[in-house]
Amino acid sequence: MVRVKQAKITAAFKQEALRILSTSGRTVAEVAGDLGIGKSTLQRWKTQATESELLSGPHPDVEKELARLRQENKILRQERDLLKNAAAFFARETSR
Repeated sequence: MVRVKQAKITAAFKQEALRILSTSGRTVAEVAGDLGIGKSTLQRWKTQATESELLSGPHPDVEKELARLRQENKILRQERDLLKNAAAFFARETSR
């Protein structure tokens, strides 16, 4: 296995390594070995890429999920309020 020197690692090399990792179905160790980089290095790149993707802003699927959760919260609040009112009503009825 030939190791790649740190000076030769470019952003394009990192992107290509991550693309290979995500599309090949192979393990981090296999891809790292083929590319001549350390397993921990490739894992760190993968983690950094995942974190930056998550922090890059709202995504369409995240926005849909947020809208769904807001709707669900609205329904749950309504149900909670209804149950509070029913409990108060029955408490008054039984105390008479």
